[in-house]
Amino acid sequence: MGTLALHGGTPVRPTLLPYARQSVSEEDIAAVNAVLRSGWWTTGPKVAEFEQAFAAATQAKEAVAVSNGTAALHVALYGAGITAGDEVIVPPMTFAATANAAAFLGARPVFADCDPSTLLLSPAEAEKKITKKTKAIIAVDYAGQPCDYAALRAIAQKHNLILAADACHALGGFSEGKPVGSLADLSTFSFHPVKPLATGEGGMVTTNDARIAERMRRFRNHCMTTDHRERQEKGSWFYEVTDLGYNYRLTDIQCALGQSQLKRVPTWTKRRQAIARMYDQAFATMEGLAPLHVREQVEHAYHLYVVQLNLERLTANRNEIFQALRAENIGVNVHYIPVHLHPYYRKTFGTSEGLCPVAEQAFERIISLPIFAAMTDQDTDDVIEAVKKVLSHYAK
Repeated sequence: MGTLALHGGTPVRPTLLPYARQSVSEEDIAAVNAVLRSGWWTTGPKVAEFEQAFAAATQAKEAVAVSNGTAALHVALYGAGITAGDEVIVPPMTFAATANAAAFLGARPVFADCDPSTLLLSPAEAEKKITKKTKAIIAVDYAGQPCDYAALRAIAQKHNLILAADACHALGGFSEGKPVGSLADLSTFSFHPVKPLATGEGGMVTTNDARIAERMRRFRNHCMTTDHRERQEKGSWFYEVTDLGYNYRLTDIQCALGQSQLKRVPTWTKRRQAIARMYDQAFATMEGLAPLHVREQVEHAYHLYVVQLNLERLTANRNEIFQALRAENIGVNVHYIPVHLHPYYRKTFGTSEGLCPVAEQAFERIISLPIFAAMTDQDTDDVIEAVKKVLSHYAK
């Protein structure tokens, strides 16, 4: 396979292939330009239009647009009534914002371990962590695969809990024929540039509960009783602040971009799924790694393509493999350091090693390979060639 680029050899690619990248069309640009020429840049008509289109796409009754995915999680838990002293069950294999959102409200994030084959929240482990203080479970659709919502909903109903979905990876995915966004009481999304739909920054919460949706809309706008557009339409200046809210508004500029991009999500999802099938086939007989298991009756959105290294068959650790692949100009990444191992959580909540052994062991082995809709078949072949080159070099 040749000398590794890390050791002075020629890299597989001449330039870096990132692990993810946004796509922008002329239609997207035209949609943004139209808003720029309009009289409404924020709290205008495009916000409601985007919300309605997103709700329809996810088969939810309500969608609430916010400024980013972290805001979506914060707004969702506020809408659900989470408050100081409550406990919220979260998985460790996620971005810190999932747990942070509970802490923002004075609640305690309680970590429940993952299923070793999927790295999704284990329903059995989640149920073990329920106490009298537990008010919600946040399931994370890690890498774009929907969690086992049938099992999680049964647990939530049994214990009278809110079931929330951190679906920031999973827009475009399905479970048992139902789209992500309609699988939990509340589902949250991110529109960061690496996500399946991008508005620069941005987020959304979907729900079927109109009362919760109204609480969330107030919370995103300082908990004011009216917004600027409502006051202008009524010829009024009056508003009251009813609670401690935040400025989590998404602009009309971003909503126009999001509404334009939303039309292409099904096509983009199919392309990522096709790339994943190419990876699956190439790695099926490779002893040095294994892709994550995909559950039955699931359509994986493949925001990420994560593999677990079989370190017992390699002479290098994950970090050495990571550096070797980066030297080949393959923009691999790692998702994630288990949240309970971050210094803030150790210091504030007393978490430590051994709390979630499945996630901790997986963290030492996982690598995310490039996958995004604009990747060509040649890009995909480059990734496969680089993986084979590196693992062959380090094979025992």
